[in-house]
Formats: sequence, C-alpha cells, structure tokens
Amino acid sequence: MQLKKELFAPVKRDLDQERIVRPSLNYWQDAWRRLKKNKLAMTGLIILILLTLFAIFAPFISSYDYATQDYDVTNQKPSLEHLFGTDQFGRDLWVRIWWGTRISLFIGLAAAVIDLIVGVLYGGISGYLGGRVDNIMQRASEIVYSIPFLLVTILLIMYLEPGISTIIIAYSITGWVPMARLVRGQVLQMKEQEYVLAARTLGAKPLRIILKHLIPNALGIIVVQITFVVPNAIFVEAFLSFIGLGIKPPLASLGSLVSDGAQTMRFYPHQMLLPTAVFSLILLSFNLLGDGLRDALDPKMRK
Repeated sequence: MQLKKELFAPVKRDLDQERIVRPSLNYWQDAWRRLKKNKLAMTGLIILILLTLFAIFAPFISSYDYATQDYDVTNQKPSLEHLFGTDQFGRDLWVRIWWGTRISLFIGLAAAVIDLIVGVLYGGISGYLGGRVDNIMQRASEIVYSIPFLLVTILLIMYLEPGISTIIIAYSITGWVPMARLVRGQVLQMKEQEYVLAARTLGAKPLRIILKHLIPNALGIIVVQITFVVPNAIFVEAFLSFIGLGIKPPLASLGSLVSDGAQTMRFYPHQMLLPTAVFSLILLSFNLLGDGLRDALDPKMRK
C-alpha cells in the first residue's frame, strides 16, 4: 500500500516550550542563591561583616589608644566621650573591645588557615593512599589528638611568653585533626568515582588528583566545617585569656576583657556585659552562617 502525502502534516513546534527560562548556574552560584533565602544565615553573615568592619576601623576613629592609662577617668560609665566607658585603669573600652575583637577574629582566621593547609592535605593524602600509609597516618593523628590542648598550651607558655603566637602554635599542633578526619572520610567515598579513575588512567599523579579533583569536590563540607572551627578557636582563646594563659596585657582580647570585667561586675556591670555581648554575637553569627551553608551546599536540599 502506497502512502500518500496528504496523510501527513508537519508538526508545529512550540519554540516557547524549548526556551531556557532559567539562567544556567554553577554549583557556587546555586548555593549562594539558596543561602540568600535563609534569613537567619544572612543575618549572621551581615552581623559578622559589621563586626569585622568595626574591629578594623573603629579603633582608628577614636582619639584614644587601647593601652593609654588615665587614672583621672577610671571606671566611667558609657558617655559621648567614652562610648563604652572606661576600665579600672582609665582605658577607653570602645577601643579595647574592638581591638580585642580584631585579635579574636585573627586567631580564628589563623585556625581556619591551619585547618585548610594541614588538616585538608593530611586527610586527603591519608584517604587517597589508603592501606598501610592510611593506618600509620591515622594512628599518628590519634596520638596527637589525645594530647589535651590546654596541656600543650601550658607547656608552651613555660618556654614561650603568653600571646597570640603561643596560642596559634598550640592550635597548630592539635587543632587540625578533626578537619583531617572529615576530609579523609570524604576522600574515601570519592576516590572510587569514575572521574578519579579516568584521571588515574590518563597518568595523573596522586598529588594532582587530590588537589585538582578530590579536594575541590569536598570543598562544600570543608567550608561548613571552617565556619565551626573559627568560633571554636575564638572560644578557646577567650577561655585561655580568662584564666590568664592567653593574651598578655596591655593587649586585649574578648576573653581578657571579660575576665577583667568579671572582677568589677558588681559595681560596673557594663565592663563585662559589653565584651560578652560582642563575643556572643560572634559565636551566634558563625553558628547561624554554618547552619545556612550546610543547607545551601547540600545537593539534597535543592528544589
């Protein structure tokens, strides 16, 4: 049977249905889009930006220095002359609180850098090589992690002066282990994927595979972990300064300011409440941002 042309009719294509109405987004653009929808996370991010700006620029706005003592204006309440009042030595608390915030944030940033360099590389190498190398590296990390951080700090203070460098050195000895374990677990899951097998087949060296393929694909969970590492390092520094093992006067950190304010809290509560409020805002903002990033970077949360 011969088919006639009259039996057929061209199909009209609706080009509007094939039009791409949503712009193409990469992984980080899509994560940022979802993060912006999280109001609590964005609030934490905005507060952190504001606190960082105050920590950088506020000490330069004031005409007072963080270490200058004036016994004629001791223990003054907040006023136009001294926005946060003065301490028992007549030092301006506005400058000292923001200077202490700067030091605390710097220690948190230093802890994040240590985790990114030491923890990520250590965990990536251990997870990718596996076998005997992985066993040796994990036993070594367990030994390091079993050493109390406070004990390491006290031993270092016996040979070094209390200060920022001592805290950073103590953290660099033991603080990177949780990040290394996290990265190792992610690498163990990803190293059998097809793209890693393809890179290995093409002759890529292990270090290149770790740096170019495995770590970038684990970057989401690394970023989330960093948002919890920074406030933890700030809290540890505040605790050490509170018990007298941290920042050495006349330098100030939030922990040392809270410690000084606790001595006069009964008569001048603002000396303790103001640095405590800034300290609490930093920890709360990082936790809110970390929760938001965890949801934004999780592919299962996409809609």
